[in-house]
Amino acid sequence: MDTSIVGVGVGITDRFRTVVDDKAPRIENLAPRAQRLDVKVTNRPSHGGRGEHSTVELTLTGKGPIVRAEAVDDDKFAALEVAVDKLCEQVRRAKQKRVDSRNHPRGATFDKGTGALEGIDVEPASVEVLRAVATGEIPVVGDDAADDEYSPVVIRTKLFDAEWMTVEEAVDRMELVGHDFFLFVDARTDHPSVVYRRKGWDYGVISLGTQAAPGAEQLAS
Repeated sequence: MDTSIVGVGVGITDRFRTVVDDKAPRIENLAPRAQRLDVKVTNRPSHGGRGEHSTVELTLTGKGPIVRAEAVDDDKFAALEVAVDKLCEQVRRAKQKRVDSRNHPRGATFDKGTGALEGIDVEPASVEVLRAVATGEIPVVGDDAADDEYSPVVIRTKLFDAEWMTVEEAVDRMELVGHDFFLFVDARTDHPSVVYRRKGWDYGVISLGTQAAPGAEQLAS
């Protein structure tokens, strides 16, 4: 980590540089990705006009957000000590926050074992509601539905042009769009098919076999 020291209205002595060099490893141990530490010392007259006070500003830059700390004291060495303590505490808090966010991520979480959905105020639809949607008692709402229409279950519908391709090409397309499945028409069989991602790097294919269109009696039932 490079160190730069600048004095405004005050000279930087070799002793001060030595103290900064002694404290720099403490910062670097907490922020190993830091690339540069800028130290700015400014001397200004005190408010009462008697004597001067020193302001030490620290700026830590590197891979990540910039961290700054500042301290004021009659003695620039004391101000440096306080500023280093502040900077180290800010870096420590930022690291702990990243650890907490990894261990306790925000947002919804789904437990595959129990089927529980946590972290979001959503109540799953009941079996009765799902059955009503399946039978048409509750209408399906498309993207062009009016805003004043209400349904406890909203199903978005999208229409795409059919694309003929091989299973291998469908897998590549799925990976490019970042989805877990991809709908296509199998060029080898002419069957509507969908490829989907399984555990690990395995993939699956589901296809619809060719059959006669349902008759009026089947539709009525």
